[in-house]
Amino acid sequence: MDNLHRTPLYDKHVEAGARLVPFAGWEMPVQYTGVIEEHRAVRTDAGVFDVSHMGELEVEGPRALDLLQDVLSNDVAKLEIGDAQYTLLTTPEGGIVDDLIVYRTGACRYLLVVNASNRAADFAWIVERERRGSDVRDVSDDYGLLAVQGPRALARLGLAAGTAFTWETGVIDGVEVMINRTGYTGEEGVELACMTEDAPKLWDAILARGVVPCGLGARDTLRLEVCYPLHGNDIGRDRDAISSGLGWVCALEKDFTGADRLREIKAAGPDQRLVAFRMTEVAIPRAGMAIEGGGVVTSGSHSPMVDVGIGLAYVPTSMSSPGTELTVDVRGRARRAQVVPKPIYKRGE
Repeated sequence: MDNLHRTPLYDKHVEAGARLVPFAGWEMPVQYTGVIEEHRAVRTDAGVFDVSHMGELEVEGPRALDLLQDVLSNDVAKLEIGDAQYTLLTTPEGGIVDDLIVYRTGACRYLLVVNASNRAADFAWIVERERRGSDVRDVSDDYGLLAVQGPRALARLGLAAGTAFTWETGVIDGVEVMINRTGYTGEEGVELACMTEDAPKLWDAILARGVVPCGLGARDTLRLEVCYPLHGNDIGRDRDAISSGLGWVCALEKDFTGADRLREIKAAGPDQRLVAFRMTEVAIPRAGMAIEGGGVVTSGSHSPMVDVGIGLAYVPTSMSSPGTELTVDVRGRARRAQVVPKPIYKRGE
């Protein structure tokens, strides 16, 4: 695994016996004790993920808001200091350069947390559209980022309940952190940003509080159960935001890159839609598998909580209603599935 980047927690992962794999140019832990065990720890208690490979871009200046309003799909003007927002970086055709979270950190300052594989592309995309009075900086190397997720995550960290998509500063076991009420598992929790050099101390402190270390394998099955899209699989430049089911983060009343095209798609209705499905026959769907009638699986796995094969797929709009029967080509064998409402997994069901 030569030429791969390593997070500030690499040595901790090695010490813990994690299985390390290449991911988005990084050497990352895919699992420690096992994907299913780690997945269930997050659903029943609390788990921690090293997400320090994610990118951080800072946008500052008197015209920072103008720049972000032009390049991001959501209405950044709604953010007060201390707020966060899920949004998209879109192409003129309405495709998705990246999905990300923007935090308002000052009167004229914003922090964007972007996908690791898109860090350079996002930075270049925004810098190309930079205008006088706005300054864009890649500050990714300054941050460590740990996601603590699960129904007992806040209790384990000694944090009070808070409002989703907000942030505040604080101290956890002597480490200064930015406490972000965001996550990618469908569970309550926080993403803790700290200075790079403080990440190992913070990791040790979180584990000492009884939180289970988790790898990318569990992160993927957790997000799939709650139908959070993965850029590069379920969304990308070749898929528009309306077809992808992300029209809700597109403020079409404002002008931004691709807004005109997205308005047209919404008015006419997309040809395909991204749907959730469950297998009704024993089979595990995987990305790239064809669906009879012109569809394709974009993400698929076995669900540790629902205990069946589940997935996300693009299908013709006529086949996108919950209850619609699908036929998936699973390694040359036709296997039945059914479109279901999102999310696939809900606590208590």
